[in-house]
Amino acid sequence: MSKTKEASPETPSEPRKKARFAFDAHSRLLLSRFINDWLRPRWRELFVILLLTAALSLATGAYPVVIKFSFDNLLEGDVTWLPWVLGAIIVVTAARGIFLYTQTVATNRVMLEVGVDMQNVTFRHMINADYARLTRDTPGRLMSKLTNDIQFIQQAAHASINSVLRDMMSVVVLVGAMFYLDWMISLVVLGVYPFAAVPISTIARRVRRNASRTQAELGGMTSLLAEKLGATRLIKTFRLEDYAADRVSRSFEEVYRLKLKVVSAKARLESILEGLAGVAVAGVIWVAYWRISSGAATVGDFMGLTAALLMAAQPLKAVGGLMTRVQEGLAALDSIYGVLDEQPKTKDLPGAKPLVLDKGAVAFDRISFHYGQEDLQAVTDFDLKVEGGQTVALVGRSGAGKSTIVNLVPRLFDVTAGAIRIDGQDIREVTLSSLRGAIALVSQDVTLFDDTIRANIALGKLDATDEDIVAAAKAAAAHEFILSQPQGYDTVIGDRGVRLSGGQRQRLALASAILKNAPILLLDEATSALDTQSERLVQEALAAFTRERTTIVIAHRLSTVQNADLICVMDAGTIVEKGTHADLIAKGGAYARLVRAQLLTEEADPESSPAGLPLN
Repeated sequence: MSKTKEASPETPSEPRKKARFAFDAHSRLLLSRFINDWLRPRWRELFVILLLTAALSLATGAYPVVIKFSFDNLLEGDVTWLPWVLGAIIVVTAARGIFLYTQTVATNRVMLEVGVDMQNVTFRHMINADYARLTRDTPGRLMSKLTNDIQFIQQAAHASINSVLRDMMSVVVLVGAMFYLDWMISLVVLGVYPFAAVPISTIARRVRRNASRTQAELGGMTSLLAEKLGATRLIKTFRLEDYAADRVSRSFEEVYRLKLKVVSAKARLESILEGLAGVAVAGVIWVAYWRISSGAATVGDFMGLTAALLMAAQPLKAVGGLMTRVQEGLAALDSIYGVLDEQPKTKDLPGAKPLVLDKGAVAFDRISFHYGQEDLQAVTDFDLKVEGGQTVALVGRSGAGKSTIVNLVPRLFDVTAGAIRIDGQDIREVTLSSLRGAIALVSQDVTLFDDTIRANIALGKLDATDEDIVAAAKAAAAHEFILSQPQGYDTVIGDRGVRLSGGQRQRLALASAILKNAPILLLDEATSALDTQSERLVQEALAAFTRERTTIVIAHRLSTVQNADLICVMDAGTIVEKGTHADLIAKGGAYARLVRAQLLTEEADPESSPAGLPLN
């Protein structure tokens, strides 16, 4: 079965997943952190589980003693004790059933709570991470950490509590009962199981390796599924159903292959333990026959020992198989702590103060920026002063660095050289919350949630009144189309607004930005998806909305920015020309060439100039 590239386990966090095996220093550290972070705060619930487990173990240990007593009396022909024996059996089994139920529910409740807490903490850490960190992994891989990895941890923790507390305690009590019944036969049994230590350790190491690869592959599979299911329009129109199905199928098969390896390792361990159990039973029968024939033991002793041994078989196998579950959990725990240990680089500096706004002037002081490779500069020596209330347009070919400039203002990334200042304050020296609270961003890639239209507009101001929301919608030329929806403002628009057109989604994003009423507005191709009529309406609304706001506009359609106070032409991450529309046309330089190229395109396709505005 071939391995798909999208689901490759080679992820950026892979260096943490080296071949660390059973309970080395790193594993012990992971276990210690897990206990301190997630289990210690629940010590009261765990103490109750311990008491329930102890009661369950005592009830389990009483069972073989009752069996011995009943057989000894029955073989002697004494039936006077029969009612008491039957009553004892009923009481012991009923008590065992009650304690088993309460212990199981209590354990599962604690483990489910741990899982939910881990998901909450991990998601909150993810969402507060650097934008660069969030774009490094696909959403599918991050989703897999929150679902698959935490599920592995839950299962391992649940198995550990059951095995270390319930099963181990049951085995101890049953072994105690066996020694009470016949110490010599008990020694025979105990002498067999230590031989399982070596295969258990070897198999556990293999499980750890396969578990790490399986979890990485599950992340790749989730990412691939999200990618393909999110591209159904492309897949349908290009008839790529078979292509998509084949790519996903290869990922399914790889996950299947890795899971099968883990299953095979676990089954091998269970077979070894089953074989050892057979050896133990044979040893018990041989020694018991010798002991009974010599008069050193009774048939009741033998029956009680057999019952204890049979009852201990399943807990012993569970304890023996615990190592494989623990190794799976450790691999997942390594992955989760790999996320939690990453500290954001873009954060408030010590002593950061809230941004103090005056006019909202934004100054780019010879800034440079690269995405991790110094020889590939996205922005180089960019120098610009945007006065408060001024509208500045950034134009240029794709890849010129325009969107990077917009991303640097709210500190989605930090400049690698120079400084960005708002009203004279270096944005790295003010708090992120105050900085981003002063900025509204409307991008070409509109992000909407699977919620109502009202809720999506209210993202700009979560405590907005209905009147505020309607006013913002009207300002963005969205009110009329909203009223035409089945439930108006309460219409649920689907994942990423799939039930709306591109232009409608864009207008909702604009309405949210207008509702935020931030003094600095960033528009990154904000009207790119609008038709002629809608764009004209939105441009009129924006003209009124931006009148006293500092606005930085990115646009490919030059007709939308010709009235800007300043137009900057970018190329290779720097400004090559700037001025007003009229001045730049008169210069006949880079801007004029862009205008002529766009005019030729619009003459070939008159509908491509949606606003129909003159360019000179």
